[in-house]
Amino acid sequence: MIPGTGKLDYNKTPLLIFWETTKSCDLACRHCRASAIMEPLPDEMNIEESIRFVRSISSFDGMKPITILSGGDVMKKRGLKEIIGEFSRLHLKFSLSPSATERLNDEMIHFMKENGVASMSLSLDGSNREVHDRIRGVDGVFERTMKLISDLKAATIPLQINTTVMRENLRDLPAVLKTLIEKGIGVWEVFFLITTGRGSELLDLTSEEYEEVNKWLLYSTSYGMHVRTVESPMYRRIVSEYNSSGRLEGGDLYQYLVDRTVDLLGLPKGIPSSPIANTSDGKGTIFVAHNGDVYPSGFLQMPLGNVRERSLKEIYAGNDTLKRIRDPSGYDGKCGICEYNNICGGSRARAFTRTGNPFGSDPACIYVPHQMTEIRGGSVAVN
Repeated sequence: MIPGTGKLDYNKTPLLIFWETTKSCDLACRHCRASAIMEPLPDEMNIEESIRFVRSISSFDGMKPITILSGGDVMKKRGLKEIIGEFSRLHLKFSLSPSATERLNDEMIHFMKENGVASMSLSLDGSNREVHDRIRGVDGVFERTMKLISDLKAATIPLQINTTVMRENLRDLPAVLKTLIEKGIGVWEVFFLITTGRGSELLDLTSEEYEEVNKWLLYSTSYGMHVRTVESPMYRRIVSEYNSSGRLEGGDLYQYLVDRTVDLLGLPKGIPSSPIANTSDGKGTIFVAHNGDVYPSGFLQMPLGNVRERSLKEIYAGNDTLKRIRDPSGYDGKCGICEYNNICGGSRARAFTRTGNPFGSDPACIYVPHQMTEIRGGSVAVN
């Protein structure tokens, strides 16, 4: 904790630990970093190693991080009940991000509830079966997801919906928003692609489309939706700009999304509003892979150590790469001099994937920092 503030010191303690408990998953999502893997990989942490890792989370000072258990499909993790039982015994906060399969049944939902799961998330990438099942690669997943939304809400387990934005569902986003509102979902976490593995570049958006979609996401909050973005920290810059100007304007794509939203939901009764966080890959968040390898995030595949050999507390606080990531003023290119770099900082994963430099500028951002703009003889020079 930072003395006198009640806030976590992100140089020492993450707010969130994302734990890829297993690579095993029955789905074959088009944008996923891996193909469907039916069985756990040989190097996956076993039950004993997994429980030791859970216990090590208690070593963080002050308020303990929240651990999000994911995969693959976390429901295929061997020893999952024992692992969750350990979280519960140690009074450590945990959430789950499972796949919508038959493994997430009434018995498991009851077990999660009884063991104090803080929240759960489900993925919904389309407003209908045709779009969602095509993206997820398995027929029937849309109907299963709709049923699970009802089951989890009936169990009074806090639920958020995750959506990955890509070319295939870009114009379906207003209908997804309508579905979430109708289902009583209040938190929408929107992922943007890092084009690795099977996440083909053909699915990704242009930089201009990134800007337009993020502006529309802020507009969508005027319907009462709480929006968070993943690998699109530019959303925070857009929120900050709106807070300063009170204006939210965009181009043709933005206007289409707004018009479609009004067609489906009517005019909003609120105004755009969204909190601004300053976490990012390796700054307030950290990722632990199925085999114990530690990365700044699941999308930034730069190994920092392994929890089988060193504690996550030691790796998080002491790694030189993470220390540099947590100081955006030292980034290269425009992200290093941008006036929004403390709340945004650009996607380190996208910079690394596209340019090979994790400290470079986010290629998806079209914003030009003030320091890069000079008025010279009536012309604007951008360096």
